[in-house]
Amino acid sequence: MSRYTGPVCRLCRAEGAKLFLKGDRCYTEKCSLNRRNSKPGQHGAKRGKITEYGLRLREKQKLRRFYGLHEVQFSTLFVQATKMAGQTGHNFLQLLERRLDNVVYRLGFGKSRAEARQLVCHGHFTVNGRKLDIPSARLKVGDVVAVAEGSRDIDIIKENIEAKKAVPAWLEFNANAMSGTVASNPLREQIDAPVDEQLVVEFYARN
Repeated sequence: MSRYTGPVCRLCRAEGAKLFLKGDRCYTEKCSLNRRNSKPGQHGAKRGKITEYGLRLREKQKLRRFYGLHEVQFSTLFVQATKMAGQTGHNFLQLLERRLDNVVYRLGFGKSRAEARQLVCHGHFTVNGRKLDIPSARLKVGDVVAVAEGSRDIDIIKENIEAKKAVPAWLEFNANAMSGTVASNPLREQIDAPVDEQLVVEFYARN
């Protein structure tokens, strides 16, 4: 399956919102959205009137790019969310948050979701004591994610832990053990996705 390999700051500019795709750089003045808040391309500064469909499409694209998923993965998760009890939009965000690569990122083992995904793919993490290298693996309450024994001396992981990134309340982090536990399912107010998930639900409902 193909993947986007171009400049990720271009995606933030296209959506007109910070998607935090470059880790620490996104929190500094070097962020391209701070320096040039216009769509990329020759006619990027000319933002035309957006339609109702376009508004919902942009919210869907923004959320998909925020988590770094392909359309097939993204829409498959949405279908699963519609079959769960409760609000579809909230269910969808929960499924996205409970992916292994996202949990690794939220625990601060990776500067960005892309970096966290790469670390997972390279087999640097275990879940409940067993090595797991599938970024899309869905975690549940009580699961323990830890740096694999043979990966604890990797500089990039140690540096990320020492940076002491804030961990959301639905996760418990143990720096000494290089591990984290899914303490509960994330509430909407604990998810910092910069989107209106109801617009995403409406986008798929009309297609």
